[in-house]
Amino acid sequence: MYNSTLAIYNTKSQELFNRAKNVIPGGVNSPVRAFKAVGGNPVFMKSAKGAYLFDVDGNSYVDMINSWGPMILGHAHQEIIDAVQDALSSSFSFGAPTEKEVLMAELICKMVPSIEKVRMVNSGTEATMSAIRLARGFTGKSKIIKFEGCYHGHGDSFLISAGSGVVTMGSPDSAGVTQGVANDTLTAPYNNLSSVKQLLEANRGNVAAIILEPVVGNMGCVLPLPGFLEGIRKLCDEEKVVLIFDEVMTGFRLAKGGAQERLNVKPDITTLGKIIGGGMPVGAYGGKKEIMDYVSPLGPVYQAGTLSGNPIAMSAGLAMLNHLSGNPSVYTYLDKITEYITSGIEQSINSLGLPYSINQIGSMYSLFFTSEKVIDFDKAKTSDTILFGKYFQGMLKKGIYLAPSQYESLFISLAITEEIADKIIKANHLTLTEIQ
Repeated sequence: MYNSTLAIYNTKSQELFNRAKNVIPGGVNSPVRAFKAVGGNPVFMKSAKGAYLFDVDGNSYVDMINSWGPMILGHAHQEIIDAVQDALSSSFSFGAPTEKEVLMAELICKMVPSIEKVRMVNSGTEATMSAIRLARGFTGKSKIIKFEGCYHGHGDSFLISAGSGVVTMGSPDSAGVTQGVANDTLTAPYNNLSSVKQLLEANRGNVAAIILEPVVGNMGCVLPLPGFLEGIRKLCDEEKVVLIFDEVMTGFRLAKGGAQERLNVKPDITTLGKIIGGGMPVGAYGGKKEIMDYVSPLGPVYQAGTLSGNPIAMSAGLAMLNHLSGNPSVYTYLDKITEYITSGIEQSINSLGLPYSINQIGSMYSLFFTSEKVIDFDKAKTSDTILFGKYFQGMLKKGIYLAPSQYESLFISLAITEEIADKIIKANHLTLTEIQ
């Protein structure tokens, strides 16, 4: 599994990347795939099975991102393959309702504690955009509060950086996002309840929603401090603000009912994605009946999608959710094997006397190249990203495929055995030793 020649001889990947740059912006269809944060050029994949990825040059890797979360059972799981193959002969899309949409909605409502009704969409970004529009339509208010370091897709309302002070408006993080949109987005530090209180007081009567990842996966894995989510829930109740949990990453990964089940805090609206499609493009948003009934055609908040509830995606998602719902031991195993990996990494860190830290919950974890305990984006930004780039490349050469960014969580799959976990731990120790 030691791909010592990868950096020199990944010729097909290099050739494909050169061709891609001529016809695709930056040569990739999502920015993090470009490897700009870690150096070098992206590796082009050809296939995957179980715990392993296989690239176009014949190298194999233990997959530690699993398509950024959805491959919780491992790649090409037979139940998912069978479900998709069975659905293919009935056509790929109808643009009309199907039974599988009903079955999926019933299953989601059964599994997720806060969801009474749900609407299927095509991506996590579409789900969060729709949830914000719904919250505004339901409350009649215009502003939202988001948190630094929480990523909710590339909708305009979410690409806003923090202002100069806790009660100031934010500024656009991306060209093409207007200041008018930014003016309706307020930004607070994650895990900082007092800043949320100040924002609500300064904008009383104008805040429609607070949106956050209950466990963050987009500044690395960052856990809520005790009382933080409970405090947000209380503030939303007091101020009549809609609480939105973005569980696109954590939904069905940290528990069969998501982070809200594991942490015992219920939002008003939940956004979902990734796992509910079994790897196919899909998203959903759902919540309290009284709020969801504001969605068209029942209510005044318009949202539509030709491919929403796609029968192939629904088939894959149903197979996935039925497996997770019927096998609670999945989560026991995922917790155990992830803790085994992180404990091994911590032993390496301690034995080498390195000032690094690990955050972990369930099958999500991040190794931060900082001595700080990472509880928010400011602490995450103290990480040594140059050193992380060296770590990424070192692990890649040893056949371990990590997220190509310090600020992304890793996701462990059911296909990771103790034997594979030992390979990960050994590769980690060797790499940390080499890059010091």
